[in-house]
Amino acid sequence: MNILSAWLRSYVPGIAADDRQLAEDLTLRGIAVEGVHGLGPGNGHLFEMDITTNRVDAMNHYGIAREAATIYNLPLTPLDTALPAAQPTAKPFPVEIAPDAQNLCGRFTARVLRNVTITPSTGQVAEFFALLGSKPISNAVDASNFVLQGIGHPTHAFDLDKIDGGIIVRLAHKGERLRLLDGSEHTLEADDLVIADHSKALSIAGVMGGWESMITPQTKNILVEAAWFDPASIRRSSRRHGLHTDASHRFERGADFNACPTANALVAKLILQSGGAPEGELVDVVVPSVAARTANRPPIALSLAQVRRHLGATLDDQPNQSTLTVNLVHQVLTALGCTLSETSTNNQQPATFSVQLPSWRLDLEREIDLIEEVARVYGYNRFANTLPTALPVIAHPLAAAESAVRTRLLALGYSEAISSSFASEADGGTFLAANQPAPHGVIALENPLSDEARLLRPSLAPGMLAMLAHNLNRDVREVRLFEQGTIFTGSPEQVVELPSLSVGLTGELTPTRLHSAKDAAFFELKGVIESLLSLFAASPDALSTSAASALAYSPAAPAWLEPGRGATALLNGTPIACFGELAANQREARKLRQPVFLAVLDLDTLYRLPLRRATARELSRFQAVERDFSFTFADAVQWRTVADAIAALAIPELTRFTPVEIFRDARAGSASVAPAGHYALLLRCVFQSSQRTLREDELSEWSTRLIAALTALGGALRT
Repeated sequence: MNILSAWLRSYVPGIAADDRQLAEDLTLRGIAVEGVHGLGPGNGHLFEMDITTNRVDAMNHYGIAREAATIYNLPLTPLDTALPAAQPTAKPFPVEIAPDAQNLCGRFTARVLRNVTITPSTGQVAEFFALLGSKPISNAVDASNFVLQGIGHPTHAFDLDKIDGGIIVRLAHKGERLRLLDGSEHTLEADDLVIADHSKALSIAGVMGGWESMITPQTKNILVEAAWFDPASIRRSSRRHGLHTDASHRFERGADFNACPTANALVAKLILQSGGAPEGELVDVVVPSVAARTANRPPIALSLAQVRRHLGATLDDQPNQSTLTVNLVHQVLTALGCTLSETSTNNQQPATFSVQLPSWRLDLEREIDLIEEVARVYGYNRFANTLPTALPVIAHPLAAAESAVRTRLLALGYSEAISSSFASEADGGTFLAANQPAPHGVIALENPLSDEARLLRPSLAPGMLAMLAHNLNRDVREVRLFEQGTIFTGSPEQVVELPSLSVGLTGELTPTRLHSAKDAAFFELKGVIESLLSLFAASPDALSTSAASALAYSPAAPAWLEPGRGATALLNGTPIACFGELAANQREARKLRQPVFLAVLDLDTLYRLPLRRATARELSRFQAVERDFSFTFADAVQWRTVADAIAALAIPELTRFTPVEIFRDARAGSASVAPAGHYALLLRCVFQSSQRTLREDELSEWSTRLIAALTALGGALRT
């Protein structure tokens, strides 16, 4: 927003600082001036302001002038609301707030002006509008805009002769039509708040006035309105009708409840400068319940000890004497509009105050807010660079495990992602984790953002699928993502939060000797799960043993995985993960154009295991010896069975054994390699001693034992 330095100085005439210093001092106090532009000799400068949404009180010249007066400890010029003597009237102008609208319109003021003259604006209004680059319209319309720029409270002027009977603030009738000042016509909804007369709607309250009651050059009698409207109601109507006005911008952020009479008087005074007189007294209709929660909020207790504890030392402190005194706190908060009364009775203790909050500072709610105001006005740059008393820093119990999982997945080529914490009811029923401990069930939100976010997510799978779809829809054909997050099950009365991991994979993978391109993604996810489990010990007493050694697989899989293309990983017989290809019906429902593979891992169960302790041993100085063994096994003999048989030999010098090649009859293209239903395994064993060079007779003995063990499994040695 744009602010004139000359207008500010008219409210605080004693400011000694020049405009650029004023802009810097305001910025240091959180009232950011982003640009300072000269307006020529005698006209001051134009400040480009960036006011945060919680400081609606500073979105006007008087509010910023109050800040300047507080910074420099100068008096703020009171607003002159004196009006000419009012003409007597038999009865006040009728104003009513309908019962169903009283929570939405907490205050409505109205003043009748008779025999006015509609002319172009002159004087200070015309001068300041010219400097701001604002287009003048007429003295009546410009008066409302001038007061909005001046004190920040929206007002509106109606042609009194076009009002039927009196004013009723009510909810619109569904389907009611209203033409606005910009010429647009709108169909109103039943929750739109309107200012109406006894026969029609006159304006959308707090947003824009209506065409039928607008001020024209022929207007002779005016009704000036200033009101307080509920922010949520104004925001709802503004968004629905696509109307973002200066008035709605203020009302949406919380207008000053007590500013209504002042704003009304200022507008009336400007209009009456061109002739006319007020009729009767101000009509002021107040809803007490709304006043209680806005203008008449209960006071806040403030302790000087808490001010000093939170803010610490300043650069101006003297030995054993803090600059943060009772007088400073009183001066700052009083200048900002607070009313302080000291409540402490013990002279040996720091002072305590009861602080009555100003009606225009709805952002002040707690003691810490008042302490921040003291720090802000005093100047953050004037506090010493000291650290607060050190607090013990304790690492989260799961931090190391989470870091290990994240590091491993990043090393495997997966990118970390974060999805929404919400899910739809359909996804909640489909992906509710079957392997999570009781109580089961989904958690519905009382006030969901949308139909697609009605539940707290019971699984990370829906979010992962949404992220994969997001990438595929943007022509990213190969995607590898993972997410560590919390899932929610149970009931609204007892919500169970559990850590979980999802891994997503899609894209064209290169076939290997073992797996076709179609199966490669499935076995990649299997390898990911085994790699993650290898980070953890099988039990607290066996830190050197990987949890992957206790891993088994079950063909049973959730219904959201394609039948025959999914599996469940079992750790010590307990489900730890499910993975596989997404079911065709789920892929079609999400319009995924290529196969997607997904794994969901139960981190709560995994994190109960300790991280496996990495061990290092001294490298042997003696030569390692490799021996290759080629066997044929039936397909029923799994690698785990082979590995367990070799490990059972307990040969200390057997330091490593790995499957180098696996051939199957279908892949080799020759039945001589392995009979149907069998596969050929080339096993490479490495023997090495840390004490001596191995002898040939030892190697022969170990080879004989190894061949016998594998033959006992049904293997046939190939020559």
